[in-house]
Amino acid sequence: MDLIDDPQPGMNAPEFSVSEISGAVKRMIEGEFGHVRIRGEVGRVSRPRSGHVYLDLKDDRAVISGVMWKGVAARQVTQPEEGMEVVATGRLTTFPGQSKYQIVIEEIAPAGMGALMAMLEKRKAALAAEGLFAEERKRPLPFLPEVIGVVTSPSGAVIRDILHRLRDRFPRKVLIWPVAVQGERCAPEVANAIAGFNALTPGGAIPRPDVVIVARGGGSVEDLWGFNEEAVVRAAAASDIPLISAVGHETDTTLIDYASDRRAPTPSAAAEIAVPVRRDLLAWTAEQEARLTSALTQGITRRGQRLVDLSRALPRAETLLDTPRQKLDRAGDRLPAALRALVHRGEARLSQASGGFRPSLLTHRTRRMGDELRSWSVRLGPALERGRTAKQRDLDKIAPRLDPARIEQARKNGARELEALSRRLARVGAAQIDGWRDRLDGLERMRQSLGYTETLKRGYAVVRGDGDVVTTRAAAQAADALEIEFADGRLAVGEGSATPAPKPKKPKDTPPEQGSLF
Repeated sequence: MDLIDDPQPGMNAPEFSVSEISGAVKRMIEGEFGHVRIRGEVGRVSRPRSGHVYLDLKDDRAVISGVMWKGVAARQVTQPEEGMEVVATGRLTTFPGQSKYQIVIEEIAPAGMGALMAMLEKRKAALAAEGLFAEERKRPLPFLPEVIGVVTSPSGAVIRDILHRLRDRFPRKVLIWPVAVQGERCAPEVANAIAGFNALTPGGAIPRPDVVIVARGGGSVEDLWGFNEEAVVRAAAASDIPLISAVGHETDTTLIDYASDRRAPTPSAAAEIAVPVRRDLLAWTAEQEARLTSALTQGITRRGQRLVDLSRALPRAETLLDTPRQKLDRAGDRLPAALRALVHRGEARLSQASGGFRPSLLTHRTRRMGDELRSWSVRLGPALERGRTAKQRDLDKIAPRLDPARIEQARKNGARELEALSRRLARVGAAQIDGWRDRLDGLERMRQSLGYTETLKRGYAVVRGDGDVVTTRAAAQAADALEIEFADGRLAVGEGSATPAPKPKKPKDTPPEQGSLF
């Protein structure tokens, strides 16, 4: 299409539409600048939800817009960040919708090592400001893990070194999550592996690791750059499983080293950190067993010696009952004499009580109560008769005023009531007299039992001197004459002091007293 039209009459310049002139500019720019490489500082960076990346490349005098389509952005090893100096390779084109030109970036890389390290330091500072590298976030490693997860390449020498060191030190179960350890696929695969190990269910079909090792051999900064990516650092910081980073050699440092719970200088050192030495554990266990056995033996020996020392201070078992046996024998020997003394004291108290008892008083009281009974029985008959006569007179007084039939009925009723009352009174009187008679009989029996005459029948005697009862030897010696009363009569003793009676001899046929049972 020819953009130069014939000018209208009276006009010297041709006329173009907006679309026409925009298309002409687009063709000219794309024709003149096919592929270009532009070096500049990344300015504004925008990442919409579509996945495309929009950015500005600038220097101290100009700015050019750039765009990376979604597929190209995903393939980039280094993602552009604001302030980074980069070299962008692509083609120039225009965007008619905003009347501007831009570069469609096909590849972008840091402008040099200095720029790469500056970007690394900037990212490190930003992540540290979020607290992802804080020491309080780091978790202690298990002393002896059952399962160890390893995130590394399955075909490199790293995994062989780790397995060899684990086999030499302490064989454990190992789960390998294969990943790319460099290139554009490194960062997402490592982040997914760390998250995948944490997503395993404890006790499931696939055991969940107790510790995770992220390992890679040495290389250049560009080779190890995937472990500096933000996604890898955040995945390591968010891991619930303790994580050991073993990326590169001892002098190589990546951002995952700061986010991990423990950094190992080499992959082999990571295996040494993960598990102890089995032989050392066995030696330590044997040493502790020997110490425990020695401590137990010494403790038992000391306690046995202490028991022997204490047993020497205790009396012998056969001597513990000697004193109780002796006390029992003494009590058994004293028991018969105590029983005899108790009987004698009882007899003495009974004799004293019976000595002051006067039978004449009890006889007088019994005779008086009998007289009262006879008096009441004599007075009872006339009283009943007087009561019957008085009631009859009362009936005679009111008889003229009453109906004869009712009077007769009342007389019969009164007679019956009087008869019943007489019978009741006779029964009550007879019962009262019987009760008094029983009481008198009981008092008589008590008088006889408490009287000294019953005691005389049991072999005792009453000694009187000058008419009074003699209870002591001194009184008997002082009396002019003594009289002894037995159960069948009294016997007068001549004048003078009584000689003491000889001590009765023990009959020969009396059996010996029972000895001690002990």
